[in-house]
Amino acid sequence: MAMLIKGNEIDDLVAKYCAMTGEKNKSAAVRKALAAQIEALAGKERLIDRVAKVQEEAAALGFVSTGSDVAGEKAFMDEMWGES
Repeated sequence: MAMLIKGNEIDDLVAKYCAMTGEKNKSAAVRKALAAQIEALAGKERLIDRVAKVQEEAAALGFVSTGSDVAGEKAFMDEMWGES
């Protein structure tokens, strides 16, 4: 499927990419740039996985949250933010 993209800004971005990478063909430049972006996004770790790792590391170090002083923690945070 052919694709026609119009716009001076897009043309300027492609020209800048070509100048920075040495790519001569604009279609190849767009293909490479999109492929690189897709690869970067696919390899990005999800927030839930990053949080799980931090929780596992904290547990391994002996940190255990009982959640027993939620009201006290809220009061502390409210005071810190000037909301008390």
